[in-house]
Amino acid sequence: MAMTRIPVAVPESTNHMVGMPPVPKWKDQENGIRATDRETGVPLFTLTLFVMGEERAETLKVTVPQTGLPNGLHVGRFVRPVELVATPWARIFNNQLQDGVAYRCEALELVAAPVMTEMSAPEDAAA
Repeated sequence: MAMTRIPVAVPESTNHMVGMPPVPKWKDQENGIRATDRETGVPLFTLTLFVMGEERAETLKVTVPQTGLPNGLHVGRFVRPVELVATPWARIFNNQLQDGVAYRCEALELVAAPVMTEMSAPEDAAA
């Protein structure tokens, strides 16, 4: 069965910051079998990104091939995901439906930190 891969448009105003460092993705961790790209055989890694834009922030777990991880990548570093796609998935485990969306990109590009604007206190904040 073919998996649906949905391209994710990332507006220029959206910032992505590394929240957790890349860790190896496992196909079968008990037996020490790493997950690899089906076409290239390159090992896969997962990491957490903080996605910030339009007065919202969310976390996103993203899979990236080892060849797409740049030197200098560390927690707190701003990046841009290249060719980000979303893949909906579902499975039945112990007679319970589980579903979600898996995110993957071909690479991460390092970018300069965004210019931070001064935050204002809410109007009802105590002085």
